[in-house]
Amino acid sequence: MTDPQIMLAERVQQALARAFGAEHADADPLIRPSQFADFQANVAMSLAKRLRRAPREVAEAIRAELSDFPGTVEVSGPGFLNITLSDSWVESEATRMLADRRLGVGTITPSQTVVIDYSAPNAAKEMHVGHLRTTIVGDSLARLHEHLGNTVVRQNHLGDWGTPFGMLIEHLLDIGEETSVAQLEAGQGTEFYQAARAKFDSDDAFRQRARVRVTTLQSGDPETLRLWHVFMDATIRYFNKVYELLGVTLTDADLAGESMYNPMLQQTCDDLEASGAATLSEGALCVFPPGFTGSDDKPLPLIIRKSDGGYGYATTDMAAIRYRVHDLKADRILYVVGNEQALHFRMVFAAARLAGWLPETVSAEHVQIGMMLGKDGRRFKTRSGESVKLMDLLQEAVERARGAIADRGYDEATTREIAHAVGMGAVKYADLSVSHDSEYVLDFDRMIAFTGNTGPYMQYATARIRSIFRKAGVDPAEAAGPIALGAPAERALGLYVLGFGELVSQVTAESEPHRLCAFLYQTASLFSTFYDECPVTKEGVDPETRKHRLALCSLVLRVLETGLDLLGVPVPERM
Repeated sequence: MTDPQIMLAERVQQALARAFGAEHADADPLIRPSQFADFQANVAMSLAKRLRRAPREVAEAIRAELSDFPGTVEVSGPGFLNITLSDSWVESEATRMLADRRLGVGTITPSQTVVIDYSAPNAAKEMHVGHLRTTIVGDSLARLHEHLGNTVVRQNHLGDWGTPFGMLIEHLLDIGEETSVAQLEAGQGTEFYQAARAKFDSDDAFRQRARVRVTTLQSGDPETLRLWHVFMDATIRYFNKVYELLGVTLTDADLAGESMYNPMLQQTCDDLEASGAATLSEGALCVFPPGFTGSDDKPLPLIIRKSDGGYGYATTDMAAIRYRVHDLKADRILYVVGNEQALHFRMVFAAARLAGWLPETVSAEHVQIGMMLGKDGRRFKTRSGESVKLMDLLQEAVERARGAIADRGYDEATTREIAHAVGMGAVKYADLSVSHDSEYVLDFDRMIAFTGNTGPYMQYATARIRSIFRKAGVDPAEAAGPIALGAPAERALGLYVLGFGELVSQVTAESEPHRLCAFLYQTASLFSTFYDECPVTKEGVDPETRKHRLALCSLVLRVLETGLDLLGVPVPERM
């Protein structure tokens, strides 16, 4: 099938070439949906200045060259082209889309290797709400790229190394391995850290033991590494409980924490210094990427090795970017990280290009994640001012969803299954439906609502379509074309879903899952109008009309379910 706007853009550009010469064929046709027709092309308005002709005269010349167009074109106002596609073209393309297993979604040729760095909790503390958005957005991008045929390498860059692990291992020894493992697996990592920190701050002997333990850990002492693994394995088992509840695709095979790069850090520094990309400044090894200055207008350093010989985040990130380009063969690297790290990543990317580790053929992008806010407009926290535990937030979402469907007469097992799907769908969709780089307010009442642009509303739309097929006694997968679009609500719905394939490609290229949410919501809204105005299974609907409308329902159901799956939003059979 053909995306209407892509087809129109091509036809208008061909008309431009015929009317005004090939040198004008590259002008943007400026195709937009219109309330006066299916679409409006505004290119005549912008091209008129270049041609030094009246916009309406330019529009008339374009219209004259669209004689073989599948529809009608009218010039209105000062030079707008109002375009209405023929019903037969829309019906034909919708029928082709129904028969297409991929619903018009193409594949990237040649395919790319896309490395996506996301989630990245700190093993020294428990996962909190700050990790929710990076995890959800990153996972949706991974799903999108895989659907388009790219090879996706997920990288969960855990904070699993560094000086805090000295005190954490010593605290583990003080309270015992069994007790520590139980506490960490239960999601009490923050409490574990706070107890260790309190002893570190108040107990000189403990502080000395912790510092020694850091040294033995960094030197590779076998017993210290065993204890580190005890701590990490218990922590990762807890992280996996969160990932399983959320339904994200991260596995242990995707773990690539700071510890993985530790053996590379010395070589990273040596190579940067040897190449001249890094120089010593006040005892520290720094890269000064061009174009970055501080408030004093002096060059801003990216510190690769501190003056005391220690390494920092920049060291690890430089080692990681070289590994991802050289070893993982990345064509594109996406860092799904909070927007407060924007300057850091711009400098890392610039430093890596300066060193020759990030060639121009490889794209490195910071997919910035905005902050989650409470209803008061401030950072989402508990009443005591602490970060909200992610597991607590997710469990509350499930309980609220359970309350919302409690009166629907399902048995306990079905209620539990639906509540989980609705709760996770509500949380994930609420996040994904806003631009990832903007702040958004976490409001349970709104996100659990079955009206508006919410996860439950989208899930209910799919469930309602399935109920139509149950009533008709037809499997949605067996509803075949052709699709006929007689009523205005049918035609509006059939025309709109034709844009699905191109939209998915654009969303993937631009890392903008919120645009997919907007498309799916508009699809569901148009279906709701169709449902109200175009009976499908009611008595009196003739068999041919019923068949055509069931085919359209099947197409819409597949679009909604495919789109929600690409977002990672579960779709229950019933609601």
